Amino acid sequence: MKKFIFVINAIELLKQLLAGKRVEGVLYFDKNAGRLTFKAYNRTCPKHRVLPEVLIRKTPYGRVTKTLMRFKRYTSIPIDMPFAKKLDTLDEENKLAREALVDYEILERV
Repeated sequence: MKKFIFVINAIELLKQLLAGKRVEGVLYFDKNAGRLTFKAYNRTCPKHRVLPEVLIRKTPYGRVTKTLMRFKRYTSIPIDMPFAKKLDTLDEENKLAREALVDYEILERV
């Protein structure tokens, strides 16, 4: 008795088999189609390109950077600092980040 197996992405699967690679996947009975189906796992990871961050300004407790799509502000405040000082530090960091963005925009337009 012969069984036919429906292969999803058959051309890519055959290329891998002809290259001598092992193909892992799942073999299941497709109730909608009424046949056995083999679906290979996609083991190729996409090439993620990490975009570099350009430092705009270093602040006392963090930094302001620019990527292709966004401006980012990082702040790291010590735990042992008193609460009132933490709030003042956050306000000061926000002020410095605003100034950094204004300076950056002025330099970009000149």
